[in-house]
Amino acid sequence: MKPDIHPDYTETTITCACGNVIKTRSTRKDLHIGICNCCHPFFTGTQKFVDTAGRVERFQRRYTAKKK
Repeated sequence: MKPDIHPDYTETTITCACGNVIKTRSTRKDLHIGICNCCHPFFTGTQKFVDTAGRVERFQRRYTAKKK
């Protein structure tokens, strides 16, 4: 390998938005990520249901009003 052309491969800290900290090695210093395997729904098995401003209830009220 040629000297002085390769980046430094140092210890890095990866910090998730949920607070999980992972130590690994990389060419970058510190990484901040938004989601990791500790908080991602695929890995946790949980699903977050978001009902924005009661849209389902609003639809049901309209549908039952037309049905009568």
